[in-house]
Amino acid sequence: MIQLLVMAKAPVPGRVKTRLCPPCTPEQAATIAAAALADTLDAASGAPAVRRVLVVEGDYPAPPGWESVPQRGDGLGERLAHAFADTALPGVPALLIGMDTPQVSGALLSAAAEALERDGAVFGPAEDGGWWALGLSDPADADVLPGVPMSVAVTGERTLAALRARGVRPTALACLRDVDTAADAIMVAADCPARGRFPAAVTGLLRGAPA
Repeated sequence: MIQLLVMAKAPVPGRVKTRLCPPCTPEQAATIAAAALADTLDAASGAPAVRRVLVVEGDYPAPPGWESVPQRGDGLGERLAHAFADTALPGVPALLIGMDTPQVSGALLSAAAEALERDGAVFGPAEDGGWWALGLSDPADADVLPGVPMSVAVTGERTLAALRARGVRPTALACLRDVDTAADAIMVAADCPARGRFPAAVTGLLRGAPA
């Protein structure tokens, strides 16, 4: 079995999904972020794990049955490395995802967990060149992340190179599109379950926005 980590920001206007503005207002962007986070947590709650941890920046309540730890570190790479270190369970691999892929499903996370247990490491690439999931058996392997440039087109490539230089060769997961812009949100909403919070929020707030 694995533990499952969700890296998230509290959906505070002006602090999340700022690239949705325009066409969104900061309040609308925060509504979309809140929907993405809620759907991500629902999917993660449906995947098998010995522990589920919300690694959060800001004030956001963890769902029932979850633990919560604060993010720490000066940049995203440090925060990711600390997320693995601060939640480490001896002998238990950790799968970390973010809140920007609300189309993720319990089935996809279950398959990722199986691959992590079998192969020791997994990596989920994102269409923009980043990544949406990283699974490691040894939390110390995340020490490479502060040296990787984050939120750029080569983030995924550099992450894999840094891990391979350490002797870690992750198994590839499905490539997903993450939500940065309004166009992303519209396309990702189309891949979400129709009853999800995220597609409802996007339909209500971004109808007519350019794709």
